[in-house]
Amino acid sequence: MKKSKIGTVVWTDLTVPDAVEIRDFYTQVLGWKTTEFDGDFNVHPPYSDDVISGICYKRGSNANIPSQWLNYIAVESVAETANKCIDAGGTVVDGPRLMGGSMFAVLQDPAGAIFALYEVKIDDSE
Repeated sequence: MKKSKIGTVVWTDLTVPDAVEIRDFYTQVLGWKTTEFDGDFNVHPPYSDDVISGICYKRGSNANIPSQWLNYIAVESVAETANKCIDAGGTVVDGPRLMGGSMFAVLQDPAGAIFALYEVKIDDSE
């Protein structure tokens, strides 16, 4: 990923107790298509096979993640950014831990809003 992507939203997930029920809701309301991926779902817009987000079960390693849309923001170091969050008055809700071979963490800002960090490998040759 290019260094210019640092600080941008690179992924969005919805983690809920019943992923099938919520998948069906969004396919009915928005026309989204889904494909199963490791027991959860990839989300596709109505007229494309592009993966635009995920709908995940709130279980196992995701049990501590709040039920809500969660934006993942690209950072160079999840651990360093999580420490900056704490120093600035925020909290770490989950992690840092591995997800799909990369580090991530779920954080909460001082106002109570939840967001996630996703550690990316920088490759400016892309």
